Order: sequence, then C-alpha cells, then structure tokens
Amino acid sequence: MSIPILELKDINKSFNGHRVLCDIDLKINCGEVLCLVGENGSGKSTLIKIISGVYKPDSGSVFFNGSCFSKLDPVISIKQGVQVIYQDFSIFPNLSVAENISLGMQLVNNKKFLNWKNIKKMAQKALDIIGVSMDLNEEVWRLPVSQKQIIAICRSILQEAKIIIMDEPTTALTNKEIERLYEIIRELAARGMAVVFVSHKLDEIFSVCDRITVLRNGKIVKDEYSNKFDKENLTYYMTGEHIAESPFNYVPISQEPIFQVKNLCKKGFFNDISFNVYPGEILGITGQLGCGRTELAKALFGIEKIDDGQIIVHGENQYFKSIEDAKRVRIAYVPEDRLSEGLFMQRSLKDNFSSTTIDRKKKKSGLVDFSKVLDEAIFRINELNINANDVRSLASTFSGGNQQRIVIGKWLATNPEILILNGPTVGVDIKSKSEIHKILKELAKKGMCVIMISDDIGELISTTNRVLVMNQGNIIFERETSEIDVEVLNKKILQDLKEDKNK
Repeated sequence: MSIPILELKDINKSFNGHRVLCDIDLKINCGEVLCLVGENGSGKSTLIKIISGVYKPDSGSVFFNGSCFSKLDPVISIKQGVQVIYQDFSIFPNLSVAENISLGMQLVNNKKFLNWKNIKKMAQKALDIIGVSMDLNEEVWRLPVSQKQIIAICRSILQEAKIIIMDEPTTALTNKEIERLYEIIRELAARGMAVVFVSHKLDEIFSVCDRITVLRNGKIVKDEYSNKFDKENLTYYMTGEHIAESPFNYVPISQEPIFQVKNLCKKGFFNDISFNVYPGEILGITGQLGCGRTELAKALFGIEKIDDGQIIVHGENQYFKSIEDAKRVRIAYVPEDRLSEGLFMQRSLKDNFSSTTIDRKKKKSGLVDFSKVLDEAIFRINELNINANDVRSLASTFSGGNQQRIVIGKWLATNPEILILNGPTVGVDIKSKSEIHKILKELAKKGMCVIMISDDIGELISTTNRVLVMNQGNIIFERETSEIDVEVLNKKILQDLKEDKNK
C-alpha cells in the first residue's frame, strides 16, 4: 500500500476553551480529489489552516509522505508541497499575468534581481501544464474571475505543489468556467497531485470528487468514496438532520402589482427590461454571470443610474437619484458580497442592525436612543434565528450563514415592501440555506414582494413561483416555476447562450 501524501492523526484544536477539532484522522493520497464538506463552523477552515501551518494543533501529528512534523509553519508546509487557493486568490491586480505566476518562485529562491525572460518562461511553462493560453503581459485587474483563478492555480503548480486546497473555488464562475475548472482539477490529479476541494454546492461535489470527508461539530462523521453518497444522506451527515425543501406555494393576494419595471435600459448592461411583481410573490432572476442581472438589481435600488425606462411602485413613477430614494418607497437590497458591501465587519451585531434606520432611533434631543437599538437587535436575532449570545459581538465573528441573516435583518429593519436579494445563499451551508429560504417564504406570505437573483437553479425552483432568465442584458425566458424543473431551466440558460454565439 502506498504512503499517503498527507496524514493527520488525532488532531485536536481549541480556541478559548471551545474545541473546534476533535480527534481528526485523515489521509490524502496522490492523484486524489478529496472534497471536504460541512456546515459553517464545522471546523473546515481550522483544519485547512493546520495543514497549511497557520495554526498549530493542540495535540496530534501531521505526516507528509510518511515523515512526522512536530512543528509545522507556513514555510515548512509550502516546502512539503501544500498550496491553498483562497476565494480572493491572493493575487496582485496591478502586476502582469507572468509576474503574478512567477513571483512566489522569485521569493522562494531569494532572487534580488528579476530576469524578465525567465519570469515569462516559468509562467508559460505553468500555463502549458494545464493547457491554457493567456497574455503574459496583461495586467491582472483587467481579467475575469476565472482567469484570476487559473493564475492562482499556475502559481501553485510552479511552486511544485503536491496538495492544492481550493476553498469555495466556483463561487464567482459561470457554468462554462466551472466545467473548465473541473477539467483542470482532473488534469492535476492525473499528474499525481492531490486536490482538496471545499464546497457547499452538492452538485459540484458529486461532479468532481473521488472521496468525500464530512465534518460536523469538529469531528469527521463520514469519510467514503463519493459513490457511497447521495444528496439526501450527504445532507444528513453534514447537518444531523433530514432537510427537505418544499416548493413555494404562492397564493395571489392582489391583482394589482406593487412593483413594475417597464422598458428599463442601461447602456452596456441591460436593455428593455419589463416585468411586474405582485404582493406575496418570490420572483427569481437568473442567467450567466455578466448577463446584467447585478446591474439591474443595483438600478432598482438607486445604486446605478438608468438611461431609459420606468420604475413604478404602487402605480407611481419613481426616479431614483440615490439609495435613499429607493428606501423612501420601501425597497431594500441585500447585496451580492456580504463582506464588503453588506456588513460592517468590525462593528457589533446591534450596530449592523441599526445602521439602516439609525435616523429613526433618536430622542427629541437628537441623541441616539440606545434602548431602541438594543430592542431592534434582540427582535431581529429572534426573528431570524441568529446564533448569538451577545448583541455586542462583532459581525466578523459569525459564520457565513449567520452573517447573511444579519444582512437580511438589517434591511428588514427598514420595513420594506419590496426586498431584492442578490445571491442570498452564496457560501452558506445547507442548513442555513434552508432556514433563509423559509424566512423568505414567510415574508412573501405576509405580502412582501421578493426578488431573488441567483445562479443556483435548485434554489430558484424550490423557493420562487416565477423565474426570468437574462442573457446579454435581455430577458429571454419567463415561466411559472411549477411548469419547469432544474434540467429544463439549466438547459435554457446554456442553450440560448450557445445559440446567440452561433448567430
């Protein structure tokens, strides 16, 4: 039997008396694609940081190729072939493709002077290994997300990676780019590299992984080949519960739409967009990344300016010069990136909840009424089932699922009639995802108009009553959710993109 490229034995790790990892035993073999799954807070990130030498385990042993390392730090880990590709890729946007790929090797080799010919030669070698062609002189900030990811992979290859850990690698990729990433991962595995793939998306887990390791509450509860799992039992192992999504049952409340969009245009982003949303509806909007859906959402909230068309609320034309104009007619927007756009990460839970309505929480003296701020925070915590012991806790200390509920809660505090959510469950674990869906369905049942923008087709089918598909800035498809399924909707998106390219 071959020696594992990496083996962990009896790994334990605690923070402030709270055990995060408990008796972890794990082997990773050469040429294997291992998927590490678990809810937010299950211990995945801590485990990755121990493998990469960022954290030292409280007890246990780490073996690389059969050799035990009692003291592990990032430099030792890198020398043993470990490379971690985080969601932000850790690249330099102002440097070229060649510089980003080769910089790590320059540092490892203690080079004081740059040889530009060698830099480009090394970068091209890494690109050739995975069969990708790129302009070596192009500045990285100009490139799409998928190519930035390829740069991060090439950098790992150049640094003689033996284990590449990918943390949520498909979050910002189109379906076509995801398929290409799968091909690259299989090519890396065929060359003998081990790939550790961290994801919440069940479909991609089964598409690319040989073996699945499930973490729950800091323990490995299941470690089997992927063909031993299906979606139902994998969900159970991850959460300890049987979670079933029930379709959204839309019951018409009124024949009059609350929200109307007519012939909305913004040059270069979307054209002639028209739709109505009725009270109690959850309208889904989907399409490939770059189709104009995010720009449309921002225009509906006054962030982006439109060139032409109408936004109508309760029969009255609205002209949004700012976000405040949209808030005034009770529109709220949960943005795509909760970390940089949705939350004040270094502010408390109560500060985040009150940030959208602080002007309503003042005494006659003009000072903030902190009793109202506290009451708001306690109400939202209970309403949204947020796992919080102290309203003074910083937003940065919460899991992804709880952070997303904080963003939703902060905008629910404005008492909206129209709630627009862009990627509401991106990077959120299965249980939190299901709970967020329940929250949105309950809001719709109370008469709110909900607009959900998502590329998660399964989410749209189970949560909305009607779906619009956008392509190149236009609405190309509209159906009641009850009339379609995941396969039909996914094919419609991909089919129309291909047809447009062939015209």
